[in-house]
Amino acid sequence: MTPLEMRKELQGQRVVKGLQNRNMEAWYVKTKEAALEKALSLIPEGSSVGWGGSASIQEIGLKDAIRHGNYRAVDRETAKSPEEAHEIMRQVLLCDYFLGSTNAVTEDGILVNIDGNANRLAAFCFGPTHVLLIVGMNKVVKNEEAAMLRARNEAAPINAMRFSINTPCHKNGCCGDCVTPDTICCQFLTTRYSKVKGRIQVILVEEDLGY
Repeated sequence: MTPLEMRKELQGQRVVKGLQNRNMEAWYVKTKEAALEKALSLIPEGSSVGWGGSASIQEIGLKDAIRHGNYRAVDRETAKSPEEAHEIMRQVLLCDYFLGSTNAVTEDGILVNIDGNANRLAAFCFGPTHVLLIVGMNKVVKNEEAAMLRARNEAAPINAMRFSINTPCHKNGCCGDCVTPDTICCQFLTTRYSKVKGRIQVILVEEDLGY
């Protein structure tokens, strides 16, 4: 194990403990493959499963595993119109499992997220029976202030670029605190505790994932 791997594992275990102290379930794994295996072990076959626009679940192969496995995928990417996609996004709130990631997580287990449509944040708060998050160690920060800075100045600009959204952060690479119809920073959510024990499940991965 390299010194970097040793540090990540020690830091990762602190995050796991912090999440568990906040009534969430959490695990630390070393690879994308291990993350996929762990995620599938948590989702019973036959479950209804939906997701937002997470790159992390795509990168470990979880979306494809659900689509091709014995699950009921509620997949907005199958929609043939914006109206149908919106309706599928509403149906996701009634799923057994919602899959995603987080824009940032503090070392003591607080999740910080920003969203445009807020379908992802709505699922975090209420609706799906379980929320299963795949989180790379690149998203771990020291505290809430650092988490918000990461969400606004790293995650949001990259996502604006990913979806070709006309915002100042797309043009400049950093938050412009914009108030425009295209802003993706409409809703801010800090999750400091899971009211329902174990409803939020986090698989922390040593490798970098998502944005």
